[in-house]
Amino acid sequence: MESQEIRLNKFLAERLGMSRREADDIIAAGKVLVNDKPAALGARVDKTDKVCYNSSIVPFEAEFSYVAFNKPIGYVCSRRAQGDAPTIYDLLPKDMKSLKTVGRLDKDSSGIILLTNDGDFAFEMTHPKFYKEKVYEVMLDRELAPLHQQMISDFGVQLEDGISKFTVVHEKGGRHELKVVLSEGRNRQIRRTFAALGYRVVKLHRTQFGKYGLSGLPEGQWVKVHR
Repeated sequence: MESQEIRLNKFLAERLGMSRREADDIIAAGKVLVNDKPAALGARVDKTDKVCYNSSIVPFEAEFSYVAFNKPIGYVCSRRAQGDAPTIYDLLPKDMKSLKTVGRLDKDSSGIILLTNDGDFAFEMTHPKFYKEKVYEVMLDRELAPLHQQMISDFGVQLEDGISKFTVVHEKGGRHELKVVLSEGRNRQIRRTFAALGYRVVKLHRTQFGKYGLSGLPEGQWVKVHR
């Protein structure tokens, strides 16, 4: 009979919607018990073992969910409201409130957000080494100078957390309406990059995340997708 053993960090990542590194952190912190004893890094488990995290049993069998959601402007990608801003979970069914966002869009941005309880999937979609392209429609408060376009696309712009470099393509609306393609996922990277050159982003809408696109999905609506 084929063994059902699995590394503990992979098991926790898949069941709790976190990365394997995060799983190793909670194991090292003593928050995980296997058969009522503190778990060790590198341990393996199977369906005969009882795994607990924060005093709750983590079931061995799990069903993974993958959801694409068209986020409207004005909502935050967290479970808790920030000030007067509602969260995207206010627009999702109750049974999806345990899913975690794969990356984020800020309150003033719109477009595709992925949600899942599969930690490995979230890691593969967000870590730079997997090179998942994200495509955005961006509108600036004024026309982008050709020199600045070349600087961003060819050399990058120095930000406080490193060089920011992505592809900028003009859309038919003019030099202030752009398509941006990048594979990184730093916080507010597009807005900060243009701001460093003296521009203000007045619209930021993500149309594609890896192989996943909006495909006519209405704003505020969601659809289940496959890995």
